[in-house]
Amino acid sequence: MSDFIRLSLELAGGLWDTCPSCATDSLTMNKQLEFLKHRIDALTEFSGKTVSWLVLALVLLIVYDVTMRYWFQSGSVALQELEWHLFALLFLLGMAYTHKHDGHVRVDIVFRSRLLNDRQRAWINVLGTVLFLMPFCLMVLFTSWPFVYNSWLFSETSPDPGGLPHRFLIKSALLVGFGLLLLQGIAEFIRNLQIVLDKQEAR
Repeated sequence: MSDFIRLSLELAGGLWDTCPSCATDSLTMNKQLEFLKHRIDALTEFSGKTVSWLVLALVLLIVYDVTMRYWFQSGSVALQELEWHLFALLFLLGMAYTHKHDGHVRVDIVFRSRLLNDRQRAWINVLGTVLFLMPFCLMVLFTSWPFVYNSWLFSETSPDPGGLPHRFLIKSALLVGFGLLLLQGIAEFIRNLQIVLDKQEAR
């Protein structure tokens, strides 16, 4: 079976070499994919570094809220809601940045083991992106759209007295966060597919 695959690849390579226009089209497509990958990476870097400042804001807000509640007996529902709003923004808008820098949880005892080479790891990333990451992002986007739309339609606010208004804004972060994660998944798919194809050509 492996000999058949190798022979097929060699035959396809030979046919490809005899087709200059095909080679030109392939080069153009590779440049376009490389451009798309870099643009998505740049967007993810910008969004991730921008959102990271919310960590400082969240820490300062919690310190202020705790100080006011325990030292001055003055609590605020709005401040408490703002705390979990900021935490939600950090989580949702930081997913793509974390994925770009390979910061999500993996089964490293397998993925980083000596049993796998770079090409096999790239295959795992390609399959994981296509079979799990992209479908999950699309599912969340499609199922959360009515949820967010209704929130905007009725100008949803906090049900608690003294809570924050405009709750539809924080719910919209669902669409933005998983949209960014889906885009970064496309960039990682391109990156790992290039590794797989490069390794095949090297062989």
